[in-house]
Amino acid sequence: MTETLEQISVKPLSPQDLNAVVAIDKAASGVSRRGYFEKRLLAVINQPGEFAFVGAYAKDRLVGFAFAKLVTGEFGKSGASASLDAIGIDQNFGLQGVGQKILDEVEAVLRHKGVTSLTSQINWDQWPVLSFFAHAGFRMAPGIVLNRTTSELPQELEDDPADDINEVDFSSPDGDAGNALSHDRVPVRSMEASDLAKVISIDAKNSGSDRTDYYTRKYDDNANHAGVRVSLVAEQDDFPVGFIMARVDFGEFGRTNAEAVMDSLGVDPGFQGQGIGHALMAKLMVNLAILRVDTVRTEVNWQDVALISFFRSVGFEKAQCISLIKTF
Repeated sequence: MTETLEQISVKPLSPQDLNAVVAIDKAASGVSRRGYFEKRLLAVINQPGEFAFVGAYAKDRLVGFAFAKLVTGEFGKSGASASLDAIGIDQNFGLQGVGQKILDEVEAVLRHKGVTSLTSQINWDQWPVLSFFAHAGFRMAPGIVLNRTTSELPQELEDDPADDINEVDFSSPDGDAGNALSHDRVPVRSMEASDLAKVISIDAKNSGSDRTDYYTRKYDDNANHAGVRVSLVAEQDDFPVGFIMARVDFGEFGRTNAEAVMDSLGVDPGFQGQGIGHALMAKLMVNLAILRVDTVRTEVNWQDVALISFFRSVGFEKAQCISLIKTF
């Protein structure tokens, strides 16, 4: 390295940086995630207001990058927030303060957008990255990361409405041929654009907030930019009474395997306790298994005992992952 930190410039990434981004990431992870970064850069081009995307350059050579995405409302959060789901530094510049310089610029961009916090997730045993985040001012967030395999739900959970306790809105959000469940007790199908108004209504009944902008953006992201859309609607008498929104996004938070992320679940208050949540979850697992996705991940506030109880009842466990947050 011949350049000093002061000579490293930071500016928005461009599509021309794709190869350099992939190369930096592959050097660190050992796996090429070209498809993930292609999608991210495409989304940045189409929706620049939804991202902070920063590159660090030694003269004209990219030596580091970061992507942060606005996630207002995700996992039931209120207020403006963003998720740092990709960051990489050229190994020749890793201990020179380039990462902090990139984060400083990401935060400046987010503050300009009215965002006041930045979150991320990391496996607990990634000590060098944990150390970097700690020195950068991150702390443990109140969210608990949960996951489960995409194995089918036990039959008794699918069939027994008495087990369908604590079906509350999970709110925060990302098809298939979605036929009705084989038992036909609760028909579940793929979500369509025409369902969006009812989804927003169910969420508002549970959360007490109108998050039209969030769900509209989320649906558009699922339909046009996410890896695979696996969002579902449950019906009673052909009327939507519950929903689940998830996505399969190869590469988020540095992961090198295809893992589904579930970030929204809601059941109409008038239909809770009737097996809607379990039916949605059962169908989601079937669809993900067909897509050859092995695991599904979600996040919930550790104080939300009812929601944690529901997820435990459908087979979720505490993931070996830490949720982090920085406010500024």
